Amino acid sequence: MNPLEISSSQFRKLAERVAEVAADYLDNLDSVPVAPAITGEESERLFAVELPEQGMGEAAFDGLPDVLRASRAPNGRFFGYVLGSGDPVGATGDLLASIVNQNVTAWRSGPAAVMIERTVIKWLAHAIGCSEFRGYLTGGGSAANLMGLAMAREAKGPANDGGVSGETVIYASTEVHMSIAKSVALLGIGRDNLRLIPVDSSLRMNASELERQIAQDLAAGKKPVAVVACAGTVNTGAIDPLAKIAEIAHRNGAWFHVDGAYGALAAIAEPEKFAGMELADSISLDPHKWLYQPLDCGCLLFRSTEAAHKAFSYTGDYTRALSTDPIEGFAFFEESIELSRRFRALKVWLSLRYHGLSAFRESIRNDIAHASRLAHAIESEPQLELISRGELSAVCFRYRGPVGSSESELNQLNAAILKRVQKRGRVYISNATLAGKFCLRACIVNHRTKDADVDAVISEILAAASETAATGKKEFQAKRCDEAH
Repeated sequence: MNPLEISSSQFRKLAERVAEVAADYLDNLDSVPVAPAITGEESERLFAVELPEQGMGEAAFDGLPDVLRASRAPNGRFFGYVLGSGDPVGATGDLLASIVNQNVTAWRSGPAAVMIERTVIKWLAHAIGCSEFRGYLTGGGSAANLMGLAMAREAKGPANDGGVSGETVIYASTEVHMSIAKSVALLGIGRDNLRLIPVDSSLRMNASELERQIAQDLAAGKKPVAVVACAGTVNTGAIDPLAKIAEIAHRNGAWFHVDGAYGALAAIAEPEKFAGMELADSISLDPHKWLYQPLDCGCLLFRSTEAAHKAFSYTGDYTRALSTDPIEGFAFFEESIELSRRFRALKVWLSLRYHGLSAFRESIRNDIAHASRLAHAIESEPQLELISRGELSAVCFRYRGPVGSSESELNQLNAAILKRVQKRGRVYISNATLAGKFCLRACIVNHRTKDADVDAVISEILAAASETAATGKKEFQAKRCDEAH
């Protein structure tokens, strides 16, 4: 018997142990501090250990409680970044996907996995009003954006064979996600050729400025390759004027890509906010955000199979299709940068079948309502200032501080409050900088969040502000005392 093999009874025992640990964790999740009370030094002591030469057997699992204790808790008070809360039904799909260990590269390598992924893609495209699109699941929105722009480059300025030639330009707003600049660099277009278009008072791309910049580049002999619009910016959830941008992009011969990693799936609940998204040539979205799926699970949708093949098809003899059947001869690697791909679709398939689309629609609406509840509470609190309440579920605000405080002082104060909030561990928020203002930011894409969790944000901010002020006063007095001596 191979030393790596275990019996089915042993696997059942280990799986039951993990399931019990996970179930106990979920039972007590609401009482767990959302930010772990652990230092870097302690985490190193717990986990940066020597590789064992001899196996530990079941004792290897004894470290799982430490893993949970040192992890950020996905309870209803986590409002940081744009991170979904992890549906346990989806998690069971991940377990089985790892057991069957399919390489979802072509139908012949994983018939069930490929067909399930193609079905999930069809479901997602239909759910957001883009039924004619096809696509595939990715590691996340960054990978989807990279592949969408690779398709744009090859469709509008072919470079796969001869390399990038001429001056090609890509356009996005100043609020665009950092993955776009990374993609432009990796594709050889160069960040100097990424035009960041100003935004309006709602932090949406200014379409008139986009048109002016394109005209200026065309006059200079440069080629517009793609325009990237945001269906939910990461800072505020702003949605660019999609229909207008689509018209400008296509009129000027540019590919229209929508970065919908944060917001596109909210079209399930509020489709009217995303009018024009169906005009895109490609769309990125993240089921591991607003479909609450366990990481990792991004998605790229695209309109043209021909464009996908033009960008990614390059087949060695060892992967050549042996069937002309449209199903049995299908290969994801002809439409994607990846060859080896894990069975990401199983968790989404199980989760959607188990809960039904209507449950996700209701949950997304709840998140948006919770963001409105928080924004109203901030406006009602004299010590807080609402900076931005976008169209989705991100709320940016700050503590007002003492009268007469400069912007620099307010930025420092709010950064200190954020650190204090996270250290207290009851709620988890992140930050954004808008027009030079350091903001406290709560983004709600969490199926576990309740009204009480939202209400806790205000009390935690005020408590953290009070503690910060008291600490600052002590430090000032200590400094005065040192100077006196």
